[in-house]
Amino acid sequence: MTLVKHRPAHFSNLFDEFFGNYPVNWGKDIQAAFGNPKVNIHETADAYHVELNAPGRNKEDFKIDVENGLLTISYEKKTETENKEYKTIRKEFSYQGFKRSFNLDENIDANAIQAKYENGVLKLLLPKKEEVKTAPKQITIS
Repeated sequence: MTLVKHRPAHFSNLFDEFFGNYPVNWGKDIQAAFGNPKVNIHETADAYHVELNAPGRNKEDFKIDVENGLLTISYEKKTETENKEYKTIRKEFSYQGFKRSFNLDENIDANAIQAKYENGVLKLLLPKKEEVKTAPKQITIS
C-alpha cells in the first residue's frame, strides 16, 4: 500500500524542503547534526584501525596531529574559486570543517601511525609498540 500526501497547490516546495524530514531527524546523534563524521575503531593483536567516514572530501584538506598523547583529526574545506561562466541556482553540497580527538594508549607507537583516504573513508593504522619481552631467567641456588 502506498501513502500519498495531498497538499493544496499554494504550498511551495520550500515547505517540503524545510519540513520534509522533520520527524525522521529526531533523536539523531548531536555530532551528526553538526557535521562530525562517524568513526569505527577496531583492534587487532598488533594495531588499532580507525575508520572515519568522510565522503566527498579531498585528502589534502585533512590534518592529522599527535601531541601529548592526543590524536587529532581535522578537516577544513579550502575556499572554492567563483566561476564566472555560470550562475549557481541551488547549492546543497556543504562541507563544514570538523575536529575529532582521541586519547592514545601508551602502547601505541605514535611515530609509526599511517593514514590513507580511499572511497570516502579516512583510514588510520595505529600500530602497537613492541612489548619488551624478558626471557624467563632461572636462578641457581649456591
